[in-house]
Amino acid sequence: MADAQALDEVVRFTSDLIRIDTTNRGGGDCRERPAAEYAAEQLAAAGTRPVLLERTPGRTNVVARIEGTDPSAPALLVHGHLDVVPAQAADWSVHPFSGEVRDGVVWGRGAVDMKNMDAMILAVVRSWARQGVRPRRDLVVAFTADEEASAEDGSGFLAEEHPELFEGCTEGISESGAYTFHDGAGRQIYPIAAGERGTAWLKLTARGRAGHGSRVNTENAVTRLAAAITRIGAHQWPLRLTPTVRAALTELAALYGLEADPDSLDSADGVDVLLDKLGPAARLVEATLRNSANPTMLDAGYKVNVIPGEAVAHVDGRYLPGGEDEFRATLDRLTGPDVDWEFHHREVAIQAPVDSPTFAAMRAAVQEFAPEGHVVPYCMAGGTDAKQFSRLGITGYGFSPLKLPEGFDYDALFHGVDERVPVEALHFGVHVLDRFLRTS
Repeated sequence: MADAQALDEVVRFTSDLIRIDTTNRGGGDCRERPAAEYAAEQLAAAGTRPVLLERTPGRTNVVARIEGTDPSAPALLVHGHLDVVPAQAADWSVHPFSGEVRDGVVWGRGAVDMKNMDAMILAVVRSWARQGVRPRRDLVVAFTADEEASAEDGSGFLAEEHPELFEGCTEGISESGAYTFHDGAGRQIYPIAAGERGTAWLKLTARGRAGHGSRVNTENAVTRLAAAITRIGAHQWPLRLTPTVRAALTELAALYGLEADPDSLDSADGVDVLLDKLGPAARLVEATLRNSANPTMLDAGYKVNVIPGEAVAHVDGRYLPGGEDEFRATLDRLTGPDVDWEFHHREVAIQAPVDSPTFAAMRAAVQEFAPEGHVVPYCMAGGTDAKQFSRLGITGYGFSPLKLPEGFDYDALFHGVDERVPVEALHFGVHVLDRFLRTS
């Protein structure tokens, strides 16, 4: 078991990493190197030999390998990103880069996304070094840049340019799983991610005939674009249950004593009835029942009395594993003949088996330290670096354990104001991660 020093260190590491401002504003505007050097220093102190790698100066990644006791076992990738999204200090109760520890809570940008997990990894590895512990299988620890943008300087770069560092890795774990979800009726659910929807950020361009704003114009680019994004925003995507989501619904139904036979799960009406009965727990699956496309940005014109010849919009699209062809065909139909669309950024959807020994080991680790908890699989609505690492044949899971008190809205703190994490949640995470990584 992780020692007492690890429990102190995970709080200190979380706070220290938060104080290193690694804001990723997109377009290359970020510098992760100070945080990467900090992580590398802790890894080196634990007896590993970390390497620092950059595609772009200042956009630094750290990779280290820890040798396991069973050389025949496949290696496991344990990864976390070092960058964070922007934060406006005026909106926060504490400064977002203070790393302040107040009333048993660590405050700051990255406290849940995901410097807490970075700190847990470091604390566990250092605890092993003090105790002379080795995991069963090789672990590759990676701290990445640029996850909050394109990942081109982070996991994408590592997967493309340095695949040899991940030799033997068949599975990986990272953010957004094994946290406490309180259902409001006394149940504590721990969802472990076994899938992610694909990313489809789109640029829509409507072209028409430029002219004077006072003239009749049946080829108005703004009108054409507005019609297209209205159709996209109003579209009702059909139900598509992936194996991960089907498993999640089945296990949740069993937890609540409800029936979830295959026939009921194959119809939208049957799924809607089940979701109504699940109450708040429906939030764990409702965003991953379908593809989605949400218009988010508009750009057209330069003067009120001039009809522009071009109008542009951006759409945040997400598609389920196996759903990309349907997504493309639907966008072709919804945009129509007068609007072109292209991928501004695209990443694959991924899926992991929920009946694997690794998933069973994650479940057992959570239940050892939260015996009152109920572990279920789920699919992430968004995405992580696991997408890029999947190019190397690495199956990705979301597993960054936290035991959270009732009323703590974990999901709302991702990219939100007053991001924070309880100290006790970090301690739980260290114990669960230690248990899983030793024995998986």
